[in-house]
Amino acid sequence: MREARFYERMEDRSVRCVLCAHRCRIRPGRRGVCAVRENRDGTLFSLVHGRLVAGSADPIEKKPLFHFLPGSASYSIATVGCTFRCRHCQNAEIAQLPRDTGAVPGRDTSPEQVVERALARGCRSISYTYTEPTVFWEFVVETARMARERGLANVLVTNGYFTAEALEAVAPFVDAANVDLKGTDAFYRSVCGARAGPVVETLGRLRERGIWVEATTLLIPGLNDGPDQIAWVARTLASVDPEMPWHVSAFHPSHRMLDRPPTPAETIERAAAAGRKAGLAYVYPGNLPGHPDEGTVCPGCGRLLIARAGYRLIRNVLRGGRCPDCAREIPGRWD
Repeated sequence: MREARFYERMEDRSVRCVLCAHRCRIRPGRRGVCAVRENRDGTLFSLVHGRLVAGSADPIEKKPLFHFLPGSASYSIATVGCTFRCRHCQNAEIAQLPRDTGAVPGRDTSPEQVVERALARGCRSISYTYTEPTVFWEFVVETARMARERGLANVLVTNGYFTAEALEAVAPFVDAANVDLKGTDAFYRSVCGARAGPVVETLGRLRERGIWVEATTLLIPGLNDGPDQIAWVARTLASVDPEMPWHVSAFHPSHRMLDRPPTPAETIERAAAAGRKAGLAYVYPGNLPGHPDEGTVCPGCGRLLIARAGYRLIRNVLRGGRCPDCAREIPGRWD
């Protein structure tokens, strides 16, 4: 265990966690919503500091990030736990484990070991992913600082529900983030046990700090795939940055949502059209390998700049981050 950061002591030995937007008040002997931060006699402890349950090299496109070091590998780590209770959780066996069973498994790992493993595997970045990195934020900060010193980039794959205070601690070391914007506030409240507002605020804060941001929305039939819901997400992203790439992903039944069918390709294509109508320059279908819109096309002249097949980079003709035909600058981190 490690004493947590980002909390305030209160009367009667309760504490207020200020790490995520839930801002849980936690009484002695209890845990917060994430189920991995526990109040022990008036002191808040992280139960997952350095307790990794995953560590592997992935294509950066799997995060998904399409405009950040394309074709590179990212060393990806996670602990158990999450700040959301999504009924459709794609990694429930680790994300929801502490909430469902109280167990907090993991292998003790140091930031030095994570960095050395990333370098040994030829990775150009470390991604904090699979579950929600907010729950192991102290370890993220320590590892990201060391990674930056060794020339590695740092990537957050997140639900975006962390506070401004938490962001300030890690922002100097973070290079890119993929943020889930799951739907309208009604969707968040009914499906995730959260609210949409803090996520939208996080998107803006990340961009203000100069961190490269891409967004993902998983469309679930009958829940957040209606025209109004899709249009709201597209307009919201465009209001933050119309050149922010948007990944629109297909749902597959999982966790406590086995009664819903997979998302049809037509729904993804309709959402992509809505994104372009809202002014988004780069919209990508997700979980549809081989779809013709997986590539990055120049908004200026229509030239195919980056060809992909699933998570595999096929061709990249960008020159200095610009289209070789019309010289339009394509936003991202290319070198």
